[in-house]
Amino acid sequence: MQVSNFVLLALTGFLAASVPLALVWTATGVNKYRKLAWVIAFITFDLIVFGGFTRLTDSGLGCPDWPGCYGEANPFLAHTHIAAAEALMPTGPVTKMKAWIEMIHRFLAMGIGFLIIVLVAASWRQWARARKGRAAHLPTHGPIHGPGLPTLLLLWVCVQGAFGAWTVTLKLQPVIVTLHLLFGMTMLAMAVWLGGREDKLLAPPAAADPRALQALRRLRPLAWLSGAVLLVQLALGGWVSTNYATLACNDFPLCNGQLVPEMDFKHGFTLWRELGKTAAGHYIPFAALTAIHWVHRNFAAVVVLVLCFTAWRAWRIPGLHKTARNLVLVVIAQALTGIATVFLNFPLVIAVLHNAGAALLVLLVTMLNYKVQHQLDLAPRLSRRQTPAPASHS
Repeated sequence: MQVSNFVLLALTGFLAASVPLALVWTATGVNKYRKLAWVIAFITFDLIVFGGFTRLTDSGLGCPDWPGCYGEANPFLAHTHIAAAEALMPTGPVTKMKAWIEMIHRFLAMGIGFLIIVLVAASWRQWARARKGRAAHLPTHGPIHGPGLPTLLLLWVCVQGAFGAWTVTLKLQPVIVTLHLLFGMTMLAMAVWLGGREDKLLAPPAAADPRALQALRRLRPLAWLSGAVLLVQLALGGWVSTNYATLACNDFPLCNGQLVPEMDFKHGFTLWRELGKTAAGHYIPFAALTAIHWVHRNFAAVVVLVLCFTAWRAWRIPGLHKTARNLVLVVIAQALTGIATVFLNFPLVIAVLHNAGAALLVLLVTMLNYKVQHQLDLAPRLSRRQTPAPASHS
């Protein structure tokens, strides 16, 4: 790729970031850093949903090179190459529409990268100012968090970009695409945790109420468990999607009319192999796709039970009711869209909604974990403030 095309590509990414940056800069309110953190979380969610749309429309190889499109900065400039490939294979991986879908996904990803760079610069700047202020014994406007998490987020998005490149250069190898999805979901969790950390509107429990604190302590391992089972299910769901096993079971709750259908776990869960092939290079048997789908479907029951039980335990704890309620609603919606993809023969809109539901579950489980941890960390300090000082005896 020529330097001029690379510069044009970078400028396009910067343009994608300039609009949300302008909105943050012109927004009312003092804490623009917090606004930027939440904007990054919101756009990361959008990018995951659009990434699912890219995968579900078979647009992952709409531009078969990286980071540009046939060495150009956008599909307009690569029109001749795209038209030739489309004429050769009209229903193949390269078409004008698929090229634009793939490149828009890359433009959004570059835009998030620029936004995170700005966030990191701002975090280091305010942290340095806070240190100087404390050294000079100057008053500060509330606590300032260190730049560690934003910096880690920047490193993470660089790794995510590398997996995006390998997704293309390794021709949609299932394990790479699945890891790309998991890293994207982790990036969303990090952005949400960062936004929640900057949020000053959380209502901690009464420090004098030991029952509320005990309930939070019991809830914390459940919240961690919810995150763990959700991570496993995301991996299984990504494995279903990247292996195109969504319709391997054509009915519900049975699978092809059987409770336990014929399955090939060995070939289905061999990680390092080409798309549609076994490790030996043969076409993957249908029983392997059935195994992939069946495991994802049955583990979903575990996820529903764990997340709903966690939400039930969080329901009456101060500050967690809304998050718990939304978690239950999204779990129900996610189950319904998963079943609908089978009965409606995998319609694109339902499949995209199912992908969006997974991202919403990541967001809500992350927020639940953050709120629990935040309240437990804050309660001892509030308790010390509320403890009356011992009376002095003259």
